[in-house]
Amino acid sequence: MTDVVEARGDDAPAVDDAPAVDDAHDERSTIRRVAWFVAVIVVLLLIRSFVVEPVRVRGDSMEPTLNAGAVLVIDKVTFHGRDPHRGDVIVTHDPRTGSLIVKRVVATAGDSVGIDNGRLMLNGRIIAEDYVDNHDMGGFYFGPDVVPPGHVFLLGDNRADSIDSRAFGAVPIDSIDGRVLTRIWPLG
Repeated sequence: MTDVVEARGDDAPAVDDAPAVDDAHDERSTIRRVAWFVAVIVVLLLIRSFVVEPVRVRGDSMEPTLNAGAVLVIDKVTFHGRDPHRGDVIVTHDPRTGSLIVKRVVATAGDSVGIDNGRLMLNGRIIAEDYVDNHDMGGFYFGPDVVPPGHVFLLGDNRADSIDSRAFGAVPIDSIDGRVLTRIWPLG
Protein backbone atom coordinates (compact mmCIF):
# COMPACT_ATOMS: atom_id res chain seq x y z
CA MET A 1 0.00 0.00 0.00
CA THR A 2 1.37 3.41 -0.96
CA ASP A 3 0.89 6.28 1.49
CA VAL A 4 -0.45 9.49 0.04
CA VAL A 5 0.62 12.70 1.73
CA GLU A 6 -1.45 15.75 1.01
CA ALA A 7 0.17 19.14 0.88
CA ARG A 8 -1.16 21.55 3.47
CA GLY A 9 -1.02 25.24 3.43
CA ASP A 10 0.72 25.48 6.77
CA ASP A 11 3.55 23.18 5.68
CA ALA A 12 2.74 20.93 8.63
CA PRO A 13 3.34 17.27 7.98
CA ALA A 14 0.22 15.35 7.17
CA VAL A 15 -1.19 13.03 9.82
CA ASP A 16 -1.44 9.55 8.35
CA ASP A 17 -4.13 7.36 9.93
CA ALA A 18 -3.35 4.44 7.60
CA PRO A 19 -1.00 2.63 10.01
CA ALA A 20 -3.81 2.26 12.56
CA VAL A 21 -6.03 0.72 9.87
CA ASP A 22 -3.17 -1.55 8.74
CA ASP A 23 -2.55 -2.63 12.36
CA ALA A 24 -6.21 -3.61 12.77
CA HIS A 25 -6.15 -5.47 9.45
CA ASP A 26 -2.91 -7.28 10.41
CA GLU A 27 -4.41 -8.25 13.78
CA ARG A 28 -7.56 -9.68 12.14
CA SER A 29 -5.40 -11.50 9.58
CA THR A 30 -3.28 -13.03 12.34
CA ILE A 31 -6.38 -14.12 14.25
CA ARG A 32 -7.74 -15.72 11.07
CA ARG A 33 -4.47 -17.59 10.49
CA VAL A 34 -4.40 -18.88 14.06
CA ALA A 35 -8.07 -19.94 13.81
CA TRP A 36 -7.36 -21.85 10.57
CA PHE A 37 -4.30 -23.49 12.13
CA VAL A 38 -6.30 -24.59 15.18
CA ALA A 39 -9.14 -25.86 12.95
CA VAL A 40 -6.70 -27.91 10.84
CA ILE A 41 -5.14 -29.43 13.98
CA VAL A 42 -8.59 -30.31 15.39
CA VAL A 43 -9.63 -31.94 12.09
CA LEU A 44 -6.39 -33.94 11.94
CA LEU A 45 -6.85 -35.11 15.53
CA LEU A 46 -10.45 -36.16 14.80
CA ILE A 47 -9.34 -38.04 11.69
CA ARG A 48 -6.60 -39.78 13.68
CA SER A 49 -8.99 -40.67 16.51
CA PHE A 50 -11.91 -41.91 14.43
CA VAL A 51 -10.86 -42.60 10.80
CA VAL A 52 -7.21 -43.58 10.22
CA GLU A 53 -4.12 -43.77 12.40
CA PRO A 54 -0.46 -44.58 11.84
CA VAL A 55 1.02 -47.38 13.99
CA ARG A 56 4.48 -48.93 14.18
CA VAL A 57 5.04 -52.71 14.22
CA ARG A 58 6.95 -53.83 17.31
CA GLY A 59 8.39 -57.32 17.19
CA ASP A 60 8.64 -59.97 14.50
CA SER A 61 5.44 -62.01 15.01
CA MET A 62 4.04 -60.89 11.63
CA GLU A 63 7.15 -61.63 9.54
CA PRO A 64 7.52 -62.15 6.64
CA THR A 65 4.39 -60.07 5.95
CA LEU A 66 5.31 -57.14 8.22
CA ASN A 67 8.79 -56.53 9.60
CA ALA A 68 9.60 -54.93 12.95
CA GLY A 69 9.68 -51.15 12.59
CA ALA A 70 7.24 -50.98 9.68
CA VAL A 71 4.78 -48.08 9.86
CA LEU A 72 1.20 -48.97 8.97
CA VAL A 73 -2.00 -47.01 8.44
CA ILE A 74 -5.02 -48.54 10.13
CA ASP A 75 -8.63 -47.98 9.13
CA LYS A 76 -10.77 -47.38 12.22
CA VAL A 77 -14.10 -47.20 10.37
CA THR A 78 -14.54 -50.53 8.53
CA PHE A 79 -15.45 -52.64 11.54
CA HIS A 80 -18.25 -50.26 12.49
CA GLY A 81 -20.02 -51.43 9.34
CA ARG A 82 -18.95 -55.08 9.16
CA ASP A 83 -17.32 -57.79 11.24
CA PRO A 84 -13.72 -58.80 10.55
CA HIS A 85 -13.17 -61.42 7.85
CA ARG A 86 -10.68 -64.26 7.81
CA GLY A 87 -7.40 -62.92 6.45
CA ASP A 88 -7.85 -59.34 7.74
CA VAL A 89 -4.71 -58.01 9.42
CA ILE A 90 -5.82 -56.02 12.44
CA VAL A 91 -4.49 -53.96 15.34
CA THR A 92 -5.81 -54.60 18.84
CA HIS A 93 -4.58 -54.59 22.42
CA ASP A 94 -2.92 -57.63 23.94
CA PRO A 95 -5.47 -58.77 26.57
CA ARG A 96 -2.63 -59.60 28.98
CA THR A 97 -0.50 -56.46 28.75
CA GLY A 98 -2.64 -53.82 27.04
CA SER A 99 0.08 -53.10 24.46
CA LEU A 100 -0.84 -52.75 20.79
CA ILE A 101 -0.39 -55.87 18.68
CA VAL A 102 -0.76 -56.61 14.97
CA LYS A 103 -2.21 -60.01 14.07
CA ARG A 104 -4.15 -61.82 11.34
CA VAL A 105 -7.77 -62.95 11.78
CA VAL A 106 -7.77 -66.69 11.01
CA ALA A 107 -11.19 -67.65 12.40
CA THR A 108 -14.48 -65.91 13.20
CA ALA A 109 -17.45 -66.71 15.42
CA GLY A 110 -18.52 -70.35 15.25
CA ASP A 111 -15.36 -71.56 13.49
CA SER A 112 -13.41 -74.51 14.84
CA VAL A 113 -9.73 -73.60 14.71
CA GLY A 114 -6.62 -75.60 15.48
CA ILE A 115 -3.09 -76.33 14.37
CA ASP A 116 -2.17 -79.81 13.20
CA ASN A 117 1.53 -80.50 12.67
CA GLY A 118 2.10 -76.76 12.18
CA ARG A 119 -0.70 -76.27 9.63
CA LEU A 120 -3.83 -74.20 10.26
CA MET A 121 -6.99 -76.32 10.55
CA LEU A 122 -10.26 -74.47 10.06
CA ASN A 123 -13.52 -76.37 10.48
CA GLY A 124 -11.68 -79.66 10.00
CA ARG A 125 -9.84 -78.65 6.80
CA ILE A 126 -6.21 -77.66 6.27
CA ILE A 127 -5.93 -74.05 5.08
CA ALA A 128 -3.16 -73.10 2.64
CA GLU A 129 -1.39 -69.95 3.85
CA ASP A 130 1.40 -68.82 1.54
CA TYR A 131 2.07 -65.72 3.70
CA VAL A 132 2.93 -67.75 6.84
CA ASP A 133 6.43 -68.53 8.09
CA ASN A 134 5.97 -72.10 9.32
CA HIS A 135 9.60 -72.99 9.97
CA ASP A 136 10.04 -74.77 13.30
CA MET A 137 6.31 -75.62 13.45
CA GLY A 138 6.54 -79.29 12.48
CA GLY A 139 5.09 -81.44 15.25
CA PHE A 140 3.15 -78.51 16.78
CA TYR A 141 -0.50 -79.13 17.67
CA PHE A 142 -3.15 -76.85 19.14
CA GLY A 143 -6.90 -77.09 19.66
CA PRO A 144 -9.28 -77.32 18.11
CA ASP A 145 -11.15 -74.46 19.82
CA VAL A 146 -14.49 -73.00 18.77
CA VAL A 147 -14.55 -69.20 18.44
CA PRO A 148 -17.35 -67.72 20.57
CA PRO A 149 -19.90 -65.22 19.17
CA GLY A 150 -18.58 -61.66 18.90
CA HIS A 151 -14.95 -62.82 18.88
CA VAL A 152 -12.15 -63.57 16.40
CA PHE A 153 -9.15 -65.89 16.64
CA LEU A 154 -5.82 -64.19 15.87
CA LEU A 155 -2.48 -65.64 14.81
CA GLY A 156 0.81 -64.04 13.84
CA ASP A 157 2.24 -64.93 10.42
CA ASN A 158 5.50 -65.98 12.11
CA ARG A 159 3.72 -68.79 13.98
CA ALA A 160 6.77 -70.11 15.84
CA ASP A 161 7.52 -66.67 17.33
CA SER A 162 4.05 -65.22 17.93
CA ILE A 163 2.10 -64.74 21.12
CA ASP A 164 -1.48 -64.72 19.89
CA SER A 165 -4.90 -66.29 20.52
CA ARG A 166 -3.18 -69.58 21.29
CA ALA A 167 -1.93 -67.87 24.46
CA PHE A 168 -4.70 -65.39 25.31
CA GLY A 169 -7.77 -66.84 23.58
CA ALA A 170 -10.21 -65.35 21.10
CA VAL A 171 -10.46 -61.54 21.12
CA PRO A 172 -13.72 -59.58 21.29
CA ILE A 173 -14.48 -57.76 18.03
CA ASP A 174 -15.22 -54.53 19.90
CA SER A 175 -11.63 -54.50 21.23
CA ILE A 176 -10.16 -54.20 17.71
CA ASP A 177 -8.67 -50.76 17.00
CA GLY A 178 -8.64 -51.11 13.23
CA ARG A 179 -7.80 -52.96 10.05
CA VAL A 180 -4.40 -52.50 8.42
CA LEU A 181 -4.87 -50.54 5.20
CA THR A 182 -1.32 -50.20 4.00
CA ARG A 183 2.31 -50.06 4.96
CA ILE A 184 3.74 -46.57 4.52
CA TRP A 185 7.30 -47.28 5.66
CA PRO A 186 9.34 -49.03 4.57
CA LEU A 187 7.63 -49.16 1.23
CA GLY A 188 7.37 -52.48 -0.45
